Amino acid sequence: MSDAQQPPEDEQRDPAAEAPAETPAVEAASEAPEPAAAETPVEQPAAAAPTADDSDDEEIIEETPRVKPEIPGADLVPDIVLEGAETPAREGDEDEDATTASSESDDDVDTKPIADATINLAAGARYSATGKRKTGVARVILRPGTGQYTINGKTLDEFFPRPTLQRNIRQPLEAVGYEERMDVFAKLHGGGVSAQAGALRHGISRALLEADPNLRGELKRRGFLTRDPRVKERKKAGLKKARKKPQFSKR
Repeated sequence: MSDAQQPPEDEQRDPAAEAPAETPAVEAASEAPEPAAAETPVEQPAAAAPTADDSDDEEIIEETPRVKPEIPGADLVPDIVLEGAETPAREGDEDEDATTASSESDDDVDTKPIADATINLAAGARYSATGKRKTGVARVILRPGTGQYTINGKTLDEFFPRPTLQRNIRQPLEAVGYEERMDVFAKLHGGGVSAQAGALRHGISRALLEADPNLRGELKRRGFLTRDPRVKERKKAGLKKARKKPQFSKR
């Protein structure tokens, strides 16, 4: 373009100059600081709750004195009784006395003779029976007499020296009350000493039933009529005895 066609310099427009100048009000508004939020009341922070440390500082807790622990059993009263003094009554003694009295009464009933026994003691009376225990067998004959025992031609003390066995043999006649009014003749075989004694007692009890059948209930209650069927168990194959096994060897 030639110089003639270019417009004059004063005629060239500056875009920034063409923009309308800002009004003083707008400038003042922009320059004015933002109004503070005075309209909304500011909440004051709540006072902090007192902590445990503050309360400890403020209140002094008095410590209680330490109590010695109670000794277990300190309230119990010793029941040591000197020799010859009466024993003090304690709780539960009545129950113990009742139980002991009941057990003693049962023992007394077992030791007392049977009052209902009525056995004919005529001159020719003879009552026989067979008693057994394990493998022992006793053939017994009761006759009127003075309480003598003849066992395989020997007396009771000679054949059974042990007092326990003698006491067991005398029990049936003592229970009936004829221990001094009848003689016992017996033949024993088989078994050991204890088995023969049990077999003799069993035979005497059965002979008393032959004399008076009404004695069955009382003699059975006392266990005189119960036969002991225990015998030695047979040997098993592969074992040394009935249950004994040979020692195990791993190698």
